[in-house]
Amino acid sequence: MRLYRAVFANGLHRHATYRAATAAGLLTNTAFGLINAGVLLALFDARPRINGYDAADAITHVFITQALLAPTAIIGPPLDLGERIRTGDITTDLLRPAHPLVWWLADDLGRAAFQTAFRGAPTFTAGALLLPLDLPAHPATWAAFTTAATLAVLIGFALRYLFALAGFWLLDTRGLASLLFLAGPAFSGVLLPLVLFPDPLATAMRALPWASMIQFPVEVLLGKHTPPDLAAGLAQQAAWAAALLALGALATTRATRKTVIQGG
Repeated sequence: MRLYRAVFANGLHRHATYRAATAAGLLTNTAFGLINAGVLLALFDARPRINGYDAADAITHVFITQALLAPTAIIGPPLDLGERIRTGDITTDLLRPAHPLVWWLADDLGRAAFQTAFRGAPTFTAGALLLPLDLPAHPATWAAFTTAATLAVLIGFALRYLFALAGFWLLDTRGLASLLFLAGPAFSGVLLPLVLFPDPLATAMRALPWASMIQFPVEVLLGKHTPPDLAAGLAQQAAWAAALLALGALATTRATRKTVIQGG
């Protein structure tokens, strides 16, 4: 465990060096949050309530989403693992006394912790200062949201790990990563809350892992779920995280039997 704590700390410290990029990301998230909130306010001005959402829910949704973007990395960046596979540097990584999936998970959790503290939380705070967000008062709601957000980070890592690991077979995963980071915003509730989609389409989208990364945690903080529904949603998140991580472990075993160095 000491090794993985060191990897976690290294991941946190490494991302802490990009202070200008973090500040720019915070500004971008806040600006896009205000733009998206303005669009949704215009929509809800014409129709005050849509599938249980009102204007306050909509703008709160926007800023929770903006706060989750960086920790979950739903629109990137990809793991450095993909590039290391492409260049052949992965052969050095495989000599480490650690399982590659757990190593990269520890590193990514360090990244997510930094992004939560210095980008996600400030973005949400800025939204709360600028707009009347609908914030829960009960500590249990915040605890449930923290659990949901943590599981969302695990799902995001597992997806990015699997796509990076595909480099063992595809050699270059940049095109695949681009598709992943297009699908995420479309199916997760980043572009629009899923409640604004027709019911059959929204139901299908909720069954995908991306909805568990954004839409469900947002609804948890908004208090949109009864206790049984909340438990079922957390169970679905946990199932996605466990299944994707297990698939990543299996793929790692298969991939490490097949070391292909591009050009060599």
